[in-house]
Amino acid sequence: MKNEFTKRILSSIILIPLLAFFTIKSLDLFILFLFIVFLISFYEWIKMSKKIYLILIGFIFLFFSFYSAYSIRLENLIYFLFIISICISTDIGGYIFGKLFKGPKLTKISPNKTYSGMLGSFFLAIVTSFFFVSKFNLSYINNLDFNENMFFLLFTLLISLVSQIGDLIISFFKRYSKIKDTGKIFPGHGGILDRIDGMIFVFPFVYFLQIL
Repeated sequence: MKNEFTKRILSSIILIPLLAFFTIKSLDLFILFLFIVFLISFYEWIKMSKKIYLILIGFIFLFFSFYSAYSIRLENLIYFLFIISICISTDIGGYIFGKLFKGPKLTKISPNKTYSGMLGSFFLAIVTSFFFVSKFNLSYINNLDFNENMFFLLFTLLISLVSQIGDLIISFFKRYSKIKDTGKIFPGHGGILDRIDGMIFVFPFVYFLQIL
């Protein structure tokens, strides 16, 4: 656990500032960043899915997911960063709590997932969201009213839940393809899809939620 955790920390030290730079610096750089990540993600999906109909479905889904991320970033930078923060904290919370407390397995799809990890994901997502909202103004953006604490809490839990479901879906396809990681681009993290598996489901979910 120690070696894997160290690799994850070192990778995160590189990844998070890089993401922040391209996201905040300028919209043009963000579009370039999205395009590069999209191409790598789709390449990893091709290697993993292999069948033509799955490749086509993956392309359509990934394209819409990245478009949703672009649309949300275009409307409100702080809101975009909020969603990213919840996804990252969900992933970290699940990993740390799952390793520390272990316990019953959540599903056969991903043997490393436990109920303690799931609860840890929700817990850290909530902590992160209230810390985030204490630093930035999220009172009313993108047709979502954050003035009511219960709604804000529910919204955070939904983002965390969708992120965890996205993780399980990608895990299912990895087991289906008999591979451990979608790639080897990040030490301790695997491929791009391993890192953004939750986000690529969260952004379309939030996009549709705004429309509804």
